[in-house]
Amino acid sequence: MNAIGQTVAPPPAATESAPAPADWRPTALALLLGLAALLAVFWDEAAAAVRVWETSTAYNHCWLIAPIAAWLAWQRRHRLAEIAPRPEPALALLAIPPALAWLVAERLGIMEGRQLTAWALIQVFVLAVIGWRAALAMAIPLAYTIFLVPFGGFTVPYLQLITLRFIEVGLTLWGISHYVEGMLIETPAGLFHVAEACAGLRFAIAALAFGALYAATMFKSPGRRLIVMALAIIVPIIANGIRALGIVIAAEYLGSAEAAAADHIIYGWGFFSVVLLLLILAGLPFREDRPEKPGEGWWRRLARPGGPARPGMLAGAAVLGVALAAAAPVAAATLQAEGARPPDEPAPRLALPAGCTATACGEFVLTARVLVFPREATWNEVAGARRRIAQEHDQDLGFTVPIAGGGAWQVRQQGAARRLVATASFLDGRAVGDGLRSRAEQAANSLAGGRGHPVVVAVELRVPEDMAVAQGRSALQTLLEAQTEGLAAQAAALSRR
Repeated sequence: MNAIGQTVAPPPAATESAPAPADWRPTALALLLGLAALLAVFWDEAAAAVRVWETSTAYNHCWLIAPIAAWLAWQRRHRLAEIAPRPEPALALLAIPPALAWLVAERLGIMEGRQLTAWALIQVFVLAVIGWRAALAMAIPLAYTIFLVPFGGFTVPYLQLITLRFIEVGLTLWGISHYVEGMLIETPAGLFHVAEACAGLRFAIAALAFGALYAATMFKSPGRRLIVMALAIIVPIIANGIRALGIVIAAEYLGSAEAAAADHIIYGWGFFSVVLLLLILAGLPFREDRPEKPGEGWWRRLARPGGPARPGMLAGAAVLGVALAAAAPVAAATLQAEGARPPDEPAPRLALPAGCTATACGEFVLTARVLVFPREATWNEVAGARRRIAQEHDQDLGFTVPIAGGGAWQVRQQGAARRLVATASFLDGRAVGDGLRSRAEQAANSLAGGRGHPVVVAVELRVPEDMAVAQGRSALQTLLEAQTEGLAAQAAALSRR
């Protein structure tokens, strides 16, 4: 019986204890060790990517991708505090298709394919080690690392053609007389060359990477993200066409093609920055970047109660993921043992027109090389050697000189170096390009001891300071046309033996 006026305190309410954060330390260690092993396995792909980042202005932005991906992961770190790692060794079996694709790309000599499949194998490894729930919660930062791969180079000829057609149509509508031959456009103001640097790849790739970041940070609905990505692809292509057309039209008012084209890359980046700013401003009214409230977020449905990951499952997922990813490079190394021999360099047999010797054509210094590769070599080695000899740059003036019987000499004019270099590749008695057919034929040769050796030939002409480079072009074309019974015939014969 309680006394009158006495207050009885209610029993303390039971409080729910917050779940302990997931322990990621063993999984993080397994990830670090496995990624270090995979970096060693795919060192050639990583080194090739870094070289492209350093040497190509289209991919300089790749240095920022890893920090951006890390920032995206840091923004989502609270998810991993609630989603415990669940290693699943069975998911490592997903590495089999990309491993086979890597081997095919290696035999075809497509470095971009090797890099993309290596990236896919690393993603499978991460998926197997942390489990699909955690991987799905961190899907955006994981997917963003695709921009570490310098992909898209194969689109340059198509982008050049789009830019050329944009200029051609624009000049017609503007009423400016013009003549188009190949990638050259001649107007009353002068001659313009739609070089590889004018294709807009550097703008398109940078815009795609920026568009992906903008979509990931400012929007949440898949539809709006897809619209942003589509605009990031389409708008830079159109903007690059407008930029190139503007340069040609400006030349009509300045009266000089050289004046209009001076520093056009720098001005192009300025124009491109304005276009990106307009896209950002256009998207701001539709933004969905509100912070997640406590208890909200689709990823919370992925959380499952449970203890730490079992060491056996973690070790099995990590080891199997690395082993399956490394199987293809091990097989390729076995196949490549013979192909690693350096190419032979027989003496070139030049057909010399009047006024030419083995070392000079009139006032021009002349050199020639022949490289004969082993049957086991991949076309990547062949194409890589040709590119090194040519010292290719995306602002070179390029043109072709036909080879009798099919194929063509690929000629690059490097104005600053006053250097003209013509290269051609031969396989099984004929001149070939760097396309898929040549790569497939050489892959068959390397696997089955096929019918010939890849051969690369090069002719270089250096123009004296007191002469116009155009005179060197004429001399080189005459020299190349004479090689039907000379260097081209020698290369064709060497490729059959």
